[in-house]
Amino acid sequence: MPASVTASPTIGDQLADLLTQVGPIAFYLAVWGLVFVGTALFVGVFIPFITGDSLLFAAGIATATNDRLSIWVLAIGVGVAAFAGDQVGFVLGRHFGRPYLSRRRGRWMQAGIARTERFYELFGWWSVVVARYIPWGRVFVPPVAGIAGMAYWRFLTANLVSAVSWGVLITVVGYAAGSQPQLRPIAYVVAGLVILASIIAGIRALVMDRSARREADPGDHTADTASI
Repeated sequence: MPASVTASPTIGDQLADLLTQVGPIAFYLAVWGLVFVGTALFVGVFIPFITGDSLLFAAGIATATNDRLSIWVLAIGVGVAAFAGDQVGFVLGRHFGRPYLSRRRGRWMQAGIARTERFYELFGWWSVVVARYIPWGRVFVPPVAGIAGMAYWRFLTANLVSAVSWGVLITVVGYAAGSQPQLRPIAYVVAGLVILASIIAGIRALVMDRSARREADPGDHTADTASI
């Protein structure tokens, strides 16, 4: 194998090394912790691939190749961590309001927050579910929903659906790819479709966002260029 390939370990390689070094319990906690802080502490803004879909898929594969790990412990824990992270974001947004997000400096981050606010206005309850599959959406939608005054039980149900469908689905698909060679092509297709759906949802949100801003202010075309 060429040296250039081995010099750049994948997330799966890093997780396998972590498992070897720290053992099953610490492995579970590391994966769950990354999922939790990805949304609860805005870490997913800076390292979306280490706290999102790629992490879950790689963790599922690592679980399939090690008999000390349980896919159901991992997957259920991921679902709980994803649910808890979004609940924290929602509560913080609800209690501290718009200034909580305004303290997040940087033009790119503020543009993402503004885009997410319009995304929430367009989709409401479904924005919480759909945003789970969009890197920037899963980070910003929970506090935005809290700031917008979304009813607690409405957010809780949407968060539950999104956490289970995203966390458990992608983790189990990764496990299938690692444990069942005959299912591997199907698992990769499913993972690819999830990623493709995330990209399409993100592009659609951007298009709808730009259309909404044009309708609100037909004479302002500079904002579209600045947000790209």
